[in-house]
Amino acid sequence: MCVTQAPLLVDVDELGFAFVLGDGELRTPEHLEQAERAVACCPEQAIQVED
Repeated sequence: MCVTQAPLLVDVDELGFAFVLGDGELRTPEHLEQAERAVACCPEQAIQVED
């Protein structure tokens, strides 16, 4: 689900596991918006945005 909400930030490997693209830094307002959507929809609550 996080890939659909944050395609600029997250991808899926060949086994179906999500991983963060790049260094995880939220450099633009669009990155922050996508990250917040990914956090809200994560069924595992495995994502968080830190200040």
